Amino acid sequence: QVHLVESGGGLVSAGGSLSVSCAASGLTFSRIAMGWFRQAPGKEREFVAAIPWSGDGLSYTDSVKGRFTISRDNAKSTVYLQMNSLKPEDTAVYYCVASRSQYSRYVVPSDYWGQGTQVTVSS
Repeated sequence: QVHLVESGGGLVSAGGSLSVSCAASGLTFSRIAMGWFRQAPGKEREFVAAIPWSGDGLSYTDSVKGRFTISRDNAKSTVYLQMNSLKPEDTAVYYCVASRSQYSRYVVPSDYWGQGTQVTVSS
């Protein structure tokens, strides 16, 4: 059974930094793409970032490019999202997503999801 457990969310002031992580189990972590989605109150969930199984060819939504960095540690089966220069509009529940396909490069909404971690950015 696949388990994705996010941690590291919290409250931060605008311009600050926060890192969230996701520990995965029940899957062959090193062979799958991992990513992050987010959902703000009253809004649809949106893609944030993804890292392929190979670790290269990262992808980001335009609004976070240059501010967020996704990375992975296959030895720990963990994916990270480092968020810098945070803005109030980054406030959302951040969800870790794991691909259902091996040797994947992207994640999609039909993949495995974690429970989410709240990130709140105050102005």
